Amino acid sequence: MTNRSDIPHHIGVIMDGNGRWAQSRGLPRIAGHQAGVEAARRVIKACVELHIQVLTLYVFSTENWKRPLGEVSFLMRLAEKYALEETDELHQNGVRVQLMGQRQKLPQTLLDNLDKIAAQTQNNKRLTLNLAINYSGRTEILNAAALIIQAHHKGEINIDDISPMDFTYFLYCPEVPDVDLIIRAGGEKRLSNFLLWRSVGAVFWSTPIYWPDFQTQDLSEAIKFYKDQNIQLKNETRIFGANHKQNA
Repeated sequence: MTNRSDIPHHIGVIMDGNGRWAQSRGLPRIAGHQAGVEAARRVIKACVELHIQVLTLYVFSTENWKRPLGEVSFLMRLAEKYALEETDELHQNGVRVQLMGQRQKLPQTLLDNLDKIAAQTQNNKRLTLNLAINYSGRTEILNAAALIIQAHHKGEINIDDISPMDFTYFLYCPEVPDVDLIIRAGGEKRLSNFLLWRSVGAVFWSTPIYWPDFQTQDLSEAIKFYKDQNIQLKNETRIFGANHKQNA
């Protein structure tokens, strides 16, 4: 698909368009979410093969609690079913799975299964898969700030000396690096509260393709876009540097 030197270290995916995919086919919205799981499987497998180191999937945002109760309940059951059924295959493929989000409000059975898969895969190193469930980028930052204040009151940290690296330590999954490429399916061109702290240098790629139809070739296109953007940035930096020297 591409040279390893050209691929991003960390990819984040906003898996949008499940409901619209279903409605366009005269199906209930839950059918779109079921089809979206298959797309997630394809992308995870492709990322393993491409030697991507970190993949973060935006599974369920804090805003998604506003959806109809039946749809929310189905999404929770679907996430639990995924954790139960995919553990062995993910483990065999060297995928490390972890929850990135708030545990509050999530069903205990889902948390138990997520904890189980996290424990079983914790030493895997081929791909780190972050499942952003009950996730909010703003809440993540607010929680980190609150933890820093608590640590300051305990004398564990000096707020005046805190650096961005120190701040990152208090985020969810603090070892996860900044995201290099954010992919959004479904045509929207917004971050929608996703990885706000870690996206400062990210390349954003949006496609009109609904998430259930997302294929490995679409992932290839996104990575090519990422590569082209980096080449363009390097060329612009080189030209700016040359012009600066001439004008000095």
